[in-house]
Amino acid sequence: MRYYSAQSQPWITLLLFVMVFKPSFKFILAILLAASLALAGCREAPDSGAVAKSVTAVSLAAIAVEAKGFDVGPKVSARTVYVFFDTQCPHCGALWEAAKPLKSQARFVWIPVGILNPSSTLQGATLLAAQDPVSAMNDHETSLQARHGGINAASSIDSQKALVAKNTQLFNRLGFASVPAIVGMNARTGAVITQEGAMSTAALAALLGLQVPVGDPVIPV
Repeated sequence: MRYYSAQSQPWITLLLFVMVFKPSFKFILAILLAASLALAGCREAPDSGAVAKSVTAVSLAAIAVEAKGFDVGPKVSARTVYVFFDTQCPHCGALWEAAKPLKSQARFVWIPVGILNPSSTLQGATLLAAQDPVSAMNDHETSLQARHGGINAASSIDSQKALVAKNTQLFNRLGFASVPAIVGMNARTGAVITQEGAMSTAALAALLGLQVPVGDPVIPV
C-alpha cells in the first residue's frame, strides 16, 4: 500500500482534485491559495537536549487500536479520518470548522494530544471525559476565539490525562512534527494519506477524495 504525505507532495492532492472534479480556472486559483496556506500548523518548541525519535510507519490499524478520541459524523462509516490535535492550537480550530461540512461523508475521529502547554493535556482530557465531546469542543473553540483560553479543566480526569499522554506518545512515534495531523485513506484512490496543517473544506475534500459540498466557500486558514 502506498503512502502519500500532502505536506511533502501537495501537488498530488491538487492533481487528483483537478482530474476528478474539473473545476474552473478561478476555483483552481482558490485551491492553490488554500494549498499554500495548508502547511500552517502548530508545533512543539524545539528541545536542544532532545534525542532522536524512533519513528514508526503510519498505520491506520495502529491508530484505530491505540488512539483515544471522539467521533464526529456517522458512527458506522466506510471512511474514517483521524485527526491529531492540540486544544491550544488555532490551526486545529480552523480545521475543526473546515471539516464540519464533510462530516456526513466520513467519520472523523479527533484525537487530543498535549504538545504546546500544560492546558493542552488538561483540556484534551476534559473533552474525552465530556458526555458530549462535540458540543464541548464547540464551546472550547468559541471561548478561544473570544480570547478566554478555552474550556475549564474538569475534575477527576486522571484516567483521561493518561489517555492524552498515550495519544501524544503515538503522535511522536508516528513521526509527526505539528498539529493538526490528518491520517486517512483517499476514498477514490485507496491511498493512505497524511497531512500536517490546517486546510480549507475544499482542499480537505480533495485530499480525502470526498465531494465538495455545493456552495461551500474555499475558506483560507
